[in-house]
Amino acid sequence: MTECQRLLCHGSRSFHIASRFLPLPLRESASGLYAFCRVADDLVDLGGNPRAALTTLHHRLDQIYAGRPENHPVDRVLSQIVIDHRMPRGLLDALLEGFEWDAEGRNYETLSDVCDYGARVAGAVGVMMAILMGIKDHSSLARAADLGVAMQLTNICRDVGEDARAGRLYLPRALMREHGLEPEAFLHQPKPSAALSAVLRQLLLEADRRYVMADQGIRQLPRRCRPGILAARLLYSEIGKTVARNDYDCINRRAIVSGKRKCRILMRLFSNFSPAQELLLAPCAPENRFLIDTVPKTEEWQRDTHPRRFTASASWMLELFMVMEQRDEMTAQGQPVKHE
Repeated sequence: MTECQRLLCHGSRSFHIASRFLPLPLRESASGLYAFCRVADDLVDLGGNPRAALTTLHHRLDQIYAGRPENHPVDRVLSQIVIDHRMPRGLLDALLEGFEWDAEGRNYETLSDVCDYGARVAGAVGVMMAILMGIKDHSSLARAADLGVAMQLTNICRDVGEDARAGRLYLPRALMREHGLEPEAFLHQPKPSAALSAVLRQLLLEADRRYVMADQGIRQLPRRCRPGILAARLLYSEIGKTVARNDYDCINRRAIVSGKRKCRILMRLFSNFSPAQELLLAPCAPENRFLIDTVPKTEEWQRDTHPRRFTASASWMLELFMVMEQRDEMTAQGQPVKHE
């Protein structure tokens, strides 16, 4: 768990800050889930052979779901999370499919195509996070997927210059051409323009629409979980507002929310939060439908789950030592040892 939390701290400052508002057992489970996502992403991006990396990751998931995780801190933690929360395998497979799309350099023609990608690399994580919090109903899970996709659209807008310089383009190509921006020319020489501003504005409007949809889902979370997820929602949406304040120049400037601004935003956690209730039952976005379909509706799966602590407490350690001492005594006396 210490290794998972280290990855969380260095991988995403906004998520790390938001996670501090979560109850400790949930914070640990969220750290473990995020750590696997981070390790998987880095293995595909930085491992040198994306296809081999994906094969390895699918094998690691096979082992995790078989109850035989590889001797890696992240795999061992994720294996326990899968058991404790009955996490559907299809959600993690969706995440890896998104990484596969990255590896093959897929192009995205429409905004819906971009949201298809966002559903895999971020919507799936949103649904998994909601499951960690005990959310079972499909309407609330659909709103969690909306939040993930909204965050991904925000990331795409913030990173458009960095991505273009690396030869990657996540903006809808048809929308770019509609505004007079040739995608290949932009990749060759990315620069700010009125056309780029128009494209980014449309993506951020869609992100804002999905943030509003997600707000009602946040209201369904257990009371102790709401501040952490609301903090993540507010911090990420502020990145989009910063992009707009920078005149949509994501080529020469990176939208960064200052520490002082983050503090002011987080103070809003203590104000009234009253989203539109009718949005909870709004239809699931078509790009997210396959994620919700992976979640069972069986009575067994609907039962409450109880996340465990990964960080050992003093009482747990004392109990462990007592059990070990009893087993040593039984072994010395030739008695059979019962393993639990």
